[in-house]
Amino acid sequence: MGRAQGHKTRDKNKASLPQVPKNMKSDGLDVEFNRELADHDDLEAMSRAKAADERAKKKR
Repeated sequence: MGRAQGHKTRDKNKASLPQVPKNMKSDGLDVEFNRELADHDDLEAMSRAKAADERAKKKR
């Protein structure tokens, strides 16, 4: 029996573990947003993000 024969089951396990899609991972930052404290740039960024989300949904 060679050296590598004892590790076969361990190596097979790595390939079968479930992977989390990148779009479901978070950066870990929890930021509170207050519309009263938002400036013009924040509101513009929100509207652009909403428009981009709608375009992405149409492509599906």
